[in-house]
Amino acid sequence: MFARALLGCVAALALTGAAQAQDGLAGFYKGRNVTIIIGSSPGGGYDLYGRLISRFIGRHIPGAPTILVQNMPGAASNIAASYIYNVAPKDGTAIGALFMGAVVDPLFGDTKRQTHDMSKFNYIGNANSDAYVCLVRTDAPVKNMAEAFDKEMIMGASAEGASTRDFPVLLRNLLGAKFKVVAGYPGTREINLALEKGEVQGACGETWSSVAATYPTWFKENLVKPLVQESNVGYPALDKMGVPLARDFAKTDEQRQILELIYSQTTFGRPYVVAPSVPEERVTGLRKAFMATMSDPDLVHEAARINLDIGPIAGEELQKIIAKLYATPQDLVEKAKAAIAFGNK
Repeated sequence: MFARALLGCVAALALTGAAQAQDGLAGFYKGRNVTIIIGSSPGGGYDLYGRLISRFIGRHIPGAPTILVQNMPGAASNIAASYIYNVAPKDGTAIGALFMGAVVDPLFGDTKRQTHDMSKFNYIGNANSDAYVCLVRTDAPVKNMAEAFDKEMIMGASAEGASTRDFPVLLRNLLGAKFKVVAGYPGTREINLALEKGEVQGACGETWSSVAATYPTWFKENLVKPLVQESNVGYPALDKMGVPLARDFAKTDEQRQILELIYSQTTFGRPYVVAPSVPEERVTGLRKAFMATMSDPDLVHEAARINLDIGPIAGEELQKIIAKLYATPQDLVEKAKAAIAFGNK
């Protein structure tokens, strides 16, 4: 009887503590603004997901704060990441929606240009694990990936650290694809406009779900088609279309390991973060709110209507995935870094 009474007291204290924490969060967030800072230009896939989440997450954060959205493109989301880390409020009212490439940029990129440590962010969650593809105009000289090793093709790209720049360079440097990579476009929206106008013949590192949702006429009218999958696991719809995986073209085990390491970031295709010094109870509250948002029936219905995939990863699990990635042996990291160096061929 004493043991049961003791357990009852412990349970009651736990419930009381949880209720107090919830009340504390509600007291903090009530009447405040929470800004989701999207590290890309308007109109692309990251913007599409960020704005969808912004419409529903406010109802799941205790206190029901007003949710604002701000685009902060540049340097493959590193400008937004630096802002969150160094400038934005550290109280849980600024959430970053970053490129997956920004998360691994300290591993594979030029750390001299960074003023933030991606391994120290508090990860709130991940919206989906997307399928990344190379796309090609159907009137381009390259009709399939096998031909890309014999015929040159002009590929549009953005900045270092973005999948649209790093992924085609990886296929060029590591596997020998004859890609002439034209970098400097602000984001996927501008790259895709150039693709439509014929300024470039293809693009890599684009998410299949957002492209299929945003440009459905491309595929209905056979103007653009997927060339190769840039992920470690095939996506069912693309598998049915017969689109091969990039790693199928690896000639050695080392090439395959490098591809798998770089493509491992596609597991967390759309990460959401807050600054390292945000109080723990607010990080916990935002993580719960994020997962509740991703299962909100209204969000799920809207995502289905606009053909967006939803496959969330909880913040706690995402934090562990990223910690494991940062523990990769340095010799393999150096080889991967060389494989996506823009000047290497």
